[in-house]
Amino acid sequence: MATSPTADQLVGILRDTVVALVRRDGPDLSARQLGVFLTCYLQDGAHTVRGLAAELNVSKPAITRALDRLGELDLARRKVDPMDRRSVLVQRTLKGTAFLRDLRGIMAEAGAAKKAAPAEAPATRKAAHG
Repeated sequence: MATSPTADQLVGILRDTVVALVRRDGPDLSARQLGVFLTCYLQDGAHTVRGLAAELNVSKPAITRALDRLGELDLARRKVDPMDRRSVLVQRTLKGTAFLRDLRGIMAEAGAAKKAAPAEAPATRKAAHG
């Protein structure tokens, strides 16, 4: 029977994933940029600047800045909505799809490493950091 990872294990997987992303050659995304990227790639449907701002509860200029960076890296691109020229659609790219595939692999490795390692006792963890 599979057990759900604990909050500590999930945070450890997140840490290991971020460290692996920082160490490798490739784009180094901020948390906001990664949030926008993942929202666009993991949720179906058309994404707009306005919709992303509402969903992530951040300003439209903040989304625009994140999309500027994603565009520079060719991880996403913007296109004027032909049905409503006031609206800007966010499109996925081949490079973005490859980045997501790499991210999934990194997270799977980090998850497998956490699963294989014996759980660290809370007292040991506290002593190591305190």
